[in-house]
Amino acid sequence: MTTGDIPRDRLDAVQANIARAAKRAGREPADITLIAISKTHGADAVRPLIAAGQRVFGENRVQEAQDKWPGLKEETPGIELHLVGQLQSNKAEDAVALFDAIHGVDRPSLIKALAKAFEKTGRRPRLFVQVNIGEEEQKGGCAIADLPDLLACASDAGLEIAGLMCIPPQGLEPAPYFALLAKLAADNDVRLLSMGMSSDYETAIMCGATHVRVGMALFGTRG
Repeated sequence: MTTGDIPRDRLDAVQANIARAAKRAGREPADITLIAISKTHGADAVRPLIAAGQRVFGENRVQEAQDKWPGLKEETPGIELHLVGQLQSNKAEDAVALFDAIHGVDRPSLIKALAKAFEKTGRRPRLFVQVNIGEEEQKGGCAIADLPDLLACASDAGLEIAGLMCIPPQGLEPAPYFALLAKLAADNDVRLLSMGMSSDYETAIMCGATHVRVGMALFGTRG
């Protein structure tokens, strides 16, 4: 295997795993979106994966994405960019201008800022509420008990919440947390589920994930 084959081989392997997990769950692989998490990787590391056919990418910092992605998007039309990290309210307008989906909606003040940004820019990225599924003090995300109120806040602001997102506690079996997020989505009539990373995306698919966020399995060690 030559160096030039590595990104394509990694992408093929992840896609094969997604297809296998989907089949086991009685689902269609086409219903699962692979988000390649390109945070900390420069444009030169991203281009080979684009050349291999990947079109959906994720970043966790607005500034890094602003530096990296306008040029890459110009080179390759059809790129879809997701913000998967926490978003400061004062960066809402910049995020709305650049990203096609925002996964870190977690508080009323951010909803207010996003509503203003939607109106000003005319863009409406898909929104995911991040749920603190393990009730961990050190993690961002909406508390489970506060989810209905936050969804109502978004509705009142004229924003549609497309999905829920979570990061299970590290070192614990993720399946119960994925199952809980799926139940919360069903109970609150939310359609999409952003859950699962390089170590557990197949489990997430078995639990209903519609979007999986895979970095290391595609890029190797972070840049």
